[in-house]
Amino acid sequence: MAQDKAQTAGKCPVMHGSMTTTERAVKQWWPKSLNLDILHQHDARINPMAPDFDYKEEVKKLDFVALKKDLIALMTDSQDWWPADWGHYGGLMIRMTWHAAGTYRTTDGRGGAGTGNLRFAPLNSWPDNTNLDKARRLLWPIKRKYGNKLSWADLIAYAGTIAYESMGLKTFGFGFGREDIWNPEKDIYWGSEKEFLAPSNNPNSRYSGVRDLENPLAAVTLGLIYVNPQGVDGQPDPVRTAHDVRTTFARMAMNDEETVALTAGGHTVGKAHGNGNDAHLGPEPEGGEVHDQGLGWLNKRTRGVGNEAVTSGLEGAWTTEPTKWDNGYFHLLLNYEWELKKSPAGAWQWEPINIKEEDKPVDAENSGVKQNPIMTDADMAMKMDPEYRKISERFYKDPDYFSETFARAWFKLTHRDMGPKARYIGPEVPSEDLIWQDPVPTGSTSYDVNAVKKKIADSGLSVSELVTTAWDSARTYRDSDKRGGANGARIRLAPQRSWAGNETNRLNKVLGILEGIASQTGASVADVIVLAGNVGVEQAASAAGVDITVPFSPGRGDASQDMTDVESFDVLEPVHDGFRNWLKQSYAVTAEEMMLDRAQLMGLTASEMTVLVGGMRVMGTNHGGTSHGVFTDRVGQLTNDFFINLTDMNYSWDPIDDNLYEIRDRQSGDTVWTATRADLVFGSNSILRAFAELYAQDDNHEKFVHDFVAVWTKVMNADRYDLA
Repeated sequence: MAQDKAQTAGKCPVMHGSMTTTERAVKQWWPKSLNLDILHQHDARINPMAPDFDYKEEVKKLDFVALKKDLIALMTDSQDWWPADWGHYGGLMIRMTWHAAGTYRTTDGRGGAGTGNLRFAPLNSWPDNTNLDKARRLLWPIKRKYGNKLSWADLIAYAGTIAYESMGLKTFGFGFGREDIWNPEKDIYWGSEKEFLAPSNNPNSRYSGVRDLENPLAAVTLGLIYVNPQGVDGQPDPVRTAHDVRTTFARMAMNDEETVALTAGGHTVGKAHGNGNDAHLGPEPEGGEVHDQGLGWLNKRTRGVGNEAVTSGLEGAWTTEPTKWDNGYFHLLLNYEWELKKSPAGAWQWEPINIKEEDKPVDAENSGVKQNPIMTDADMAMKMDPEYRKISERFYKDPDYFSETFARAWFKLTHRDMGPKARYIGPEVPSEDLIWQDPVPTGSTSYDVNAVKKKIADSGLSVSELVTTAWDSARTYRDSDKRGGANGARIRLAPQRSWAGNETNRLNKVLGILEGIASQTGASVADVIVLAGNVGVEQAASAAGVDITVPFSPGRGDASQDMTDVESFDVLEPVHDGFRNWLKQSYAVTAEEMMLDRAQLMGLTASEMTVLVGGMRVMGTNHGGTSHGVFTDRVGQLTNDFFINLTDMNYSWDPIDDNLYEIRDRQSGDTVWTATRADLVFGSNSILRAFAELYAQDDNHEKFVHDFVAVWTKVMNADRYDLA
């Protein structure tokens, strides 16, 4: 601030009424207010592409052969402004790809390389991403050349894959199709710490108990992708670090074998940089001056590049030949004893004792000089942890198995957030179907849809039973990693069939009838479940005086149990559903916040969330048949009664328990209805109330029905990538 005042001293004031920097932003005057901006963060107005621009179609026109050739050439085209170690940018490009993809976490599906978010804050300025801005600038000529046919997201993910290929790895494949965002993601919770790299004992720690990491987080602290390379809280202890590694990689959907493969494979090539004083580094990209042009961590006191660069603070290569894919990592790790040393930058690292001269890597800039290799605390965990050691020794004895395991794990790392294989584009898409891709067979489209609907209507199932079953099948969809949804009908399989949120008794009853209809008509169970929900909505709308047909597209398939990874699907289990007014238990987070989180994952806007809740309430779809929020005397009819009665000032709203309220007649004091926070937020939040008032208007009942049907169809089709 003192510097800012100095810069403006003696200068003329000017009208400046807008909030042009975050420094001038409104402080959190109302901390309880919902951040509804996360539902509208990628508004069409910020997207510079034409409304009819379809990246999935544009990328198919890409000259894939030429692109690969250009990327391979770039790897050895060293630039003076940021020279390549040993004349090869492979290590830098791999680190960039890794750190883009490595933010993915299974618990909510957020993060990952799928959006090109590494270009934006906060990720572009995380301490763990130091100097990755240089990697993206090196790639800029290629992005410029291929233009709209190649997204930054695809290029960032592909560059590391080609780097490995150029250094001798037989890669598993690659799928294009990641579409860029144009502003930072606002929905992702990265942790409550107030500073980067804060130790675990800080006041806003993500750890509790002995070493229990807060869900949904995967990294050990704010600003890191995984673990601290110097050890837990910067204190070397490979056994303790092994615990952190196992936790963070598990939340990345990786088992022990994949973890060892990725750790070893990531450090088979390239080097760490710490030959200097990090105090000489300038600010990160988001904190730099305008003349720095978005480059951060600049060392303007010394040369600051090549051998004098400082990135992690550790200094050295992990292997003897850091530009070659080989088994050298395990050779050094397992055949030498290692001791703790300090890098020139003062970081803890492990160095070998009495290493043979022929096992030392040559200096990255001076081929006549040899240096000690290094290991991080996480590397030492691969040797010191008993289970990791077994895997490391197996990889050491069987290099081909290591290479194959790594290639598959790398493919998984870079594609885990892309969803099903149907979304992959390009000539290098592997033919093999992988279970983590949640495969779904193609379903039939040749059956008589109207005949199926009639059988459903004649089945005796209620509106509530029809609608809730379809909803429960579709609500698992996460736009973050494109998992879940109604396609595949996995609601009839383990683990979903036994989830508490799916009301097993009701579900079994309904599925028993719908599966029979599917068998009789040739339709998939998945299609019949969605059609059943549509029939329920149509019946409810008709009962409310609006005749409408819910759009339907056949073709969903039925997944088998063999196609379903039970453990992987466990993370999709709903423990709350504001749309059905249900909490599995009492949580520290409020019901409305959890509903907002779910709405964002489902790709809903604030108005869509509002209209869905209003419709679901009056159709009587609450979990367990509770009456909370059912503000109507016409249950089962798709009316706008929820909004009419919520906004009616003839009633008062009185708390009686933690998440329970009574709606009382102001004159008589009689309790008319009960409600939860997930109901009343539509009257208390000013933005949501604006939508509630809109739908409460006397002239908007029909609009409400049409809007409900539109968003219902959106939810049912969210995972229909075959329709795009």
